[in-house]
Amino acid sequence: MPRKTKSIKVIAMLACLLLLVSACGTAATTTAATTAPSTAATTTAATSSATTAATSATTSSATEPTGAETVRIAALKGPTGIGMVKLMEDAAAQKTTDKYTFSLAAAPDDLVAKLSSGEVDIAALPTNLAATIYQKTNGRIKMLAINTLGVLYILENGDTVKSVADLKDKKIAATGQGATPEYAINVVLKDAGIDPAGAVTYMAEHAELATLAISGKEKLIMLPEPFVTTVLSKAPQFRIAINLTEAFGSALSKVDGSEKAELAQGCIAVRAEFAEKNPEAIKKFLSAYEASTKWVNENVAEAGELTVKHNIMADAKLAAKAIPNCNIVYIDGADMKPVLEPLLKILFEAKPQSVGGKLPDDSFYYQVG
Repeated sequence: MPRKTKSIKVIAMLACLLLLVSACGTAATTTAATTAPSTAATTTAATSSATTAATSATTSSATEPTGAETVRIAALKGPTGIGMVKLMEDAAAQKTTDKYTFSLAAAPDDLVAKLSSGEVDIAALPTNLAATIYQKTNGRIKMLAINTLGVLYILENGDTVKSVADLKDKKIAATGQGATPEYAINVVLKDAGIDPAGAVTYMAEHAELATLAISGKEKLIMLPEPFVTTVLSKAPQFRIAINLTEAFGSALSKVDGSEKAELAQGCIAVRAEFAEKNPEAIKKFLSAYEASTKWVNENVAEAGELTVKHNIMADAKLAAKAIPNCNIVYIDGADMKPVLEPLLKILFEAKPQSVGGKLPDDSFYYQVG
C-alpha cells in the first residue's frame, strides 16, 4: 500500500517487539543519565491499571525548561526503542543541540504514570494506549509521530499458506487476545470469508507459544517480533507465511475505503503542556528522531550493536535480523490521522475502552507550528 513520503517503510521481516507491551524482555525499569537508552513497544489494549494511573494523574509540577532543553524521554524495550538508538548514541556523545535523558520500562503502566505525572516529557507507547491516556487526562498528552507499524506475523512450519485465503480450515495458535493482535487478525480473516472464532486459539504468553513452535508442537502461529525472529532462528523449518501489516492494510482499505490506513501499533507521545511551552525543543527532537529512524533502517548491523549498548536488546545479531521486520517508520503531522484512525475505529468497535471510550479528536495529533 502506498505511504506518505515521510514514512520510511521497512520491507524485510523480523524481530523486535509485539505488543508495543509484549516484546519487552526485562521486568525492571532502567533509567539512564543524560546519555542513556530509549525503548520500543508494540500495541496492546490499555490495561486497567494503566487506565487508572492515567485517570488519576495530575498536571506536572515540574519546572518547564526553556532555551537549550533537557528533554526526558521514556519507552518500552522493543521495536519502538530501536528507532531511537542513533539519537541515544548522539546524545551520549553530546552531538545533539538539546540534551536528552532516556529511561526504559518493561510495562506500559510505568510509562503511563511517568508521562501523566510529568516525570517524563516524551514517551514511546502503543498507539491505542496513547489514545486512552489522551481521553483519561482530558487531552494532557498529544501524539507526536507514528514510529512503528505492525510487528505481527503468521509463521508456518510447512509451505501450504501463501495467502490469507489459504488459512481456511486451518487452526492458528496466537497471542494477544482482547488486544490489537486479536482485532487485527479478525479483520484479515473476515475479509477472506473466514470465521475467526473457529480459526484462532489463544494463549497468554508469547514465549510459551514460541517454545511450542520450536519444539514442533505448533505448526501455524501468529506472534510479534522479536519472537518471530527467535522462532525462525531456532526452528528454520518455519517461514513467514503472512505479513499481518500488509494483510491488515489491504483488508481495511476495502472496509474503510482508505489507501492510507495501516496497522500502526507504536507512537511517540508528548505532554501537551511541555509541547506548548517548548515548541522549538519539539521541532529539534522530531528532526533528530526522524534522522535516527532513517539511520537505523539503513544501517541494521550497526544499529543492532547499539541496541545492545543501550540495553534495548540482548543480542546484536538477533536485533540486526529483527530490524527489517520491525516496520520502524516516521509519520508525523497531518499524515498521522489517516494512517491511524481506521485502526482506532476497529479497536473502538471491538472494545471501546481499548482507546479510552471514544475516538480521539483532531487535537490528539500534534502539528508542528
